[in-house]
Amino acid sequence: MTERQTENLLEPLLADLTDFALIGQLILLIAAFALGRLALHAIRRQLSPTWRAKWGEHAGNRVALPALMLLLVLIGRSVLAHWQSVHLLNLAVPLLLSLLIVQASFALLRRIFQPSPALRIFEHTVSWLVWGVLALHITGYLDGLIAALDAVGFTVGKQRLSLYSVLLALISIVITLMVALWAARLIEQRFIEASPLNVNMKLALTKLTRSLLLVLAVLIALPLVGIDITVLSVFGGALGVGIGLGLQKIASNYVSGFTLLLDQSIRIGDMVTVGDRFGQVQRIATRYTVIRALDGTEAIIPNEALITTTVINHTLANPNNRVTMPVQVAYGTDLERAREALLGAVAGRSRVLPEPSPAVLLKGFGESGIDLELAFWIADPEEGQMALRSEINWAIWQAFQREGIEIPYPHRVVEIVNK
Repeated sequence: MTERQTENLLEPLLADLTDFALIGQLILLIAAFALGRLALHAIRRQLSPTWRAKWGEHAGNRVALPALMLLLVLIGRSVLAHWQSVHLLNLAVPLLLSLLIVQASFALLRRIFQPSPALRIFEHTVSWLVWGVLALHITGYLDGLIAALDAVGFTVGKQRLSLYSVLLALISIVITLMVALWAARLIEQRFIEASPLNVNMKLALTKLTRSLLLVLAVLIALPLVGIDITVLSVFGGALGVGIGLGLQKIASNYVSGFTLLLDQSIRIGDMVTVGDRFGQVQRIATRYTVIRALDGTEAIIPNEALITTTVINHTLANPNNRVTMPVQVAYGTDLERAREALLGAVAGRSRVLPEPSPAVLLKGFGESGIDLELAFWIADPEEGQMALRSEINWAIWQAFQREGIEIPYPHRVVEIVNK
């Protein structure tokens, strides 16, 4: 790389401090600020309330205003340069450009990610990086630093990589990934608004689109900085060996996640039983599925387990679930009275469906009594069964007490034989 010393933008400006030309440039900057504010106000008035809310009160001030000012200053500098020096405007252009980059990056990050300490750290890093490059550019040391970084490098195949090219590639990848994530967020919102698609199909298309955009972002970013993407074949081979040896579980869970979303055997909101876990499916992520139990705890289950093991989906085809409650009565009990008492315990309860109607089944004759079973249907399995069973058991106990129906307990006959 040819070494060239960047012009120091501060020295000519300091020389112009006593020049009348500085006043005209200050007036131009003030006019650019005023015209930018007026243009933003006019644009905001033309927007509908919905778009005005999406535009945001601070978005125009932080992003659009520096962009408009930069455009006006560039036009004014090109015109004013025919009659006088424009050293102040030469300094204002990189300042406005840096401000625009920083504010646009912040706005983009806050649309992609939720506020968090990590996001604030990343924002500070971007800010320091941009302003640091600006300071080097203004003082004339940027090209010298670039030449020093470019002098340190290594060769991968036929491609020479220097510290400067690697750093530039990382910055380019980060920028393209941010744009890809922002585009994926917009597409995700369109999928959510597409009512004919079910939830699983929307999630599958969203994840597939995001993955393709991220890969495309990397493939676009590397050639932009002069890195041949065939260099990635070396890393691709290493990644393939890694997947074959130690990452097959991660790859399997990733593929299983797409399988679950596409075959729709498990959907967001379904009530499922996986092993000893019963709960509602809250989220189907790339690697795992979150199942929230009725006590509030959340189980993180690998997607592969949902493909390779038996999963009971209580709401796959029909949300109606049958509930059975075994009851035993003593021999000699009037079974018709017992049947009426059991049906009365569930009559009029809001959660018990009238159709199919509740029923009492005679299951068999046990050692200590007659085995009955109260069966009924509910339409809200996500509410759980424990509280409902408790209420019905209380009602059965009270009804049996009124009717004098005995609930037996085991009897043992001990015979003593004298020899």
